[in-house]
Amino acid sequence: MTTSPSHNVFVYGSFQEPAVVNLILECSPITVSAQLHGFHRYRLKGRLHPCISPSHTGVINGKVLTGLTDGQLENLDMIEGTEYERKTVEVVLTDTSEKMQVETYVWANKDDPNMYGEWDFEEWKRLHMDKFIEASKKFIEWKKNPDGRSREEFMKFVLDDTPSA
Repeated sequence: MTTSPSHNVFVYGSFQEPAVVNLILECSPITVSAQLHGFHRYRLKGRLHPCISPSHTGVINGKVLTGLTDGQLENLDMIEGTEYERKTVEVVLTDTSEKMQVETYVWANKDDPNMYGEWDFEEWKRLHMDKFIEASKKFIEWKKNPDGRSREEFMKFVLDDTPSA
């Protein structure tokens, strides 16, 4: 049996939360803290999740999920959908300053008018994490049994339904 190469993926949003990752990947990957230079992490109007887009002065703190299988990467691709493009980037590991080539999800529309401000992980944990964990459970159920349930059904869960102030 040939083993497929494993993937390392830099995450900067809800996937920094082990509870979410463990549900989506159905395992607990080893994670390392890292920084991605040359990108900014934005909030997205009407969404609970952030996106990143190139920015000369930007630095994003996040985590690298290491040793993912093709199947786990496919799960991430599915959940990120077509609005993100998976790209290879170089991150710097926080503890060792070592550089590492990893994959990450970059917002496909770099001129999206819905991008604004700075996304805050701690605020997300406080306000939205529970809802996101529910959404992740629904996603896995849907993936195992897609009949009659659409991805839209899952997407409803990750949209921000709090009335804007």
